[in-house]
Amino acid sequence: MDKRGFLAIVLSLLVIFLWQAFFVKQPPPKPSESAKQETGVDKKESATAPPAAPKQVHTRTILTQREVTTEKEIPVETPLYTAIFSTKGGTLKSFKLKGYRKNLNKDSELIEIVHVGDDMLKPLTVTFPESNIDIRPGNIYTVNSASIDLTQGQDSRQMIFTQSYAHAAKIEKIFTFYPDKYSIDLEVRIHNLLKEALFQNPLLSWHQYVDPKAETDEYGHEGPISYIAKSIDLYEVKKLDSGKSFGPDVIWAGFETKYFIASMIPQNPTLTTLSLNLDSRNMVSVSLKGPQNLIPAGQTGSFNYSLYLGPKDHDILNAQGVGLENAIDFGSWLKWLALPLLITVKFINNYVHNYGIAIIILTILIKVIFWPLGNKSYKSMKEMQKIQPKITELREKYKNDKTKLSQETMALYKTHKVNPLGGCLPMVIQIPVFFGLYKALMYSIELRHAPFYWWIQDLSAKDPYYITPIIMGGTMLIQQKMSPPMGDPLQQKIMLLMPVFFTFLFLNFPSGLVIYWLFQNILSIGQQYYINKRPY
Repeated sequence: MDKRGFLAIVLSLLVIFLWQAFFVKQPPPKPSESAKQETGVDKKESATAPPAAPKQVHTRTILTQREVTTEKEIPVETPLYTAIFSTKGGTLKSFKLKGYRKNLNKDSELIEIVHVGDDMLKPLTVTFPESNIDIRPGNIYTVNSASIDLTQGQDSRQMIFTQSYAHAAKIEKIFTFYPDKYSIDLEVRIHNLLKEALFQNPLLSWHQYVDPKAETDEYGHEGPISYIAKSIDLYEVKKLDSGKSFGPDVIWAGFETKYFIASMIPQNPTLTTLSLNLDSRNMVSVSLKGPQNLIPAGQTGSFNYSLYLGPKDHDILNAQGVGLENAIDFGSWLKWLALPLLITVKFINNYVHNYGIAIIILTILIKVIFWPLGNKSYKSMKEMQKIQPKITELREKYKNDKTKLSQETMALYKTHKVNPLGGCLPMVIQIPVFFGLYKALMYSIELRHAPFYWWIQDLSAKDPYYITPIIMGGTMLIQQKMSPPMGDPLQQKIMLLMPVFFTFLFLNFPSGLVIYWLFQNILSIGQQYYINKRPY
């Protein structure tokens, strides 16, 4: 077997290995258990707070609300979303994104970020697990507004939920909404009405029901996600180890799907830890635990968060300034290639208004950049074709002396100035570009439900009729026929199987990626034909 045949087999195995390494989901690494949490003071209204008291066991007093009322729903609408809040716990019951639907049908339901049962705790529940008073999460709050409407371009508006306990404490949850943002500000205030110090540390939780029978996307992650000490960690729902704590230095945490995320961003990440829980009803709880504060009598403690509930759009996430863009699965090694390719595709799309056409133009640009290298490669293949009969003679002459055959073959290459590896360079170059574009097209929400033409109406999904993968396999077969034949019949069969292997591999790939590879092959066929027709 000569070096070209051996290299072809190695490249095939390399593609399979890289596929397994980059695209087959592996169990996420378990983050290290958090160290002890520091204590701190964060007050709204006191001039100088005394230092935080050391951890101790406090007597918890169960409080009774001054007034118990029935639950009310408070609608919030902006140009970007519609939400429904509840006075029961001052929590979130629904959050629908106006610009995104479940499927291609224009009448299909809007994407819903919140998924919980009626009898389950709702997202954005705030509790105080280590306080010296017991404030129940399901108690009813009063609210300062019956609804909020920001669809006419008004400035930001606040919704204030208040829960009062006679002669003990008053809790306020202050939400600030913006007409042009998916982000929401949340401030939790605790007014100490006691005649003694109040120990408080909030636990802000996002609760999400995960249907164990629902179809899952094998290429996407659905479950808790965190960004701790500038490291992304994904958690598989079925493998959640309830009761574990992670951190501190929790920059943000939340619950994600392939294209959308609900995230909670604490004001003091260095004093924040993360806990995860999965109950018997398959409800996942992602909770941020803040620092324990000592609130003097008659004063107020304040805890601040930012919330981002929306699409995993790189530009929007990056603008948050806390590393939320890392929630997009570009991969740690391929990010620096995938991101420029995505930016280029988006830039081209601004002019052509069709992501499929933008991908084709990008393919042409990549081919132009590597055109000189491609010419050199195809010239090398042409020269290899000329000396193929002599290589066959050498194999026959030295069939019993492998060392001599190798020496004479290398001498033949040197005499004719042929590089046996030159013909493989185009494929080697395409592999990283292919994987980078794969990440860009597979996980970028810009390609979700983006149409091309005819039967391809979603470039992020597979070709529903498998037409483009089959045509792509045909172009690979044409390339094989144009390449110099192998002397060994076994090697020829292996190379002929490559188009079949790639065709089956591409059947479930995003149609946008198949379009890229298809046009890359067509351009390569044209370039190779041009080189073969030129006299040298």
